[in-house]
Amino acid sequence: MSTLNVGPLTAEAFADFGDVIETRGKQSFEINYGMADRYHALAKVDTGTEDGYPVISLVDSKKYDMPQKVKIVERHPLGSQAFIPLDKTPFIVVVAKPGDKIEASRLKAFITNGEQGINYNPGTWHGLLLTPFAEMSFICVDRDGVGENCEEFHFSDQDQLTLGLN
Repeated sequence: MSTLNVGPLTAEAFADFGDVIETRGKQSFEINYGMADRYHALAKVDTGTEDGYPVISLVDSKKYDMPQKVKIVERHPLGSQAFIPLDKTPFIVVVAKPGDKIEASRLKAFITNGEQGINYNPGTWHGLLLTPFAEMSFICVDRDGVGENCEEFHFSDQDQLTLGLN
């Protein structure tokens, strides 16, 4: 069985797959008469067409025990999908660039610093669920509306990868 090594999540390393949502190193401006700082447009919500519209959801995720196998990936061809953690808990993100074919050898894995969210570009293959090290909650921003916007791919038993932390 092959191992998929997990590296740190950075904006540069994740650029081919989407946006890293974080405030570290970003400019803000005061709002509400100086009582709050706004970090504006940290990621773009892409709904693809006028038949789609952005929705905001809450996701409660259970803790994953390691090691964990990557058995299934999915993609959303009609719009982006963002996950913003409400807890300061690191989680693992598994991704591959968009394309009609997906192979386990194309997968990349990243671990957040506990304060980063992610926004998948339309069509980016990604692990079915985020992989947190504790129960945690996320805000999910993605597309709803007309059209099929979710496609899954199941790896055969011999093609499944095991997540390996360095």
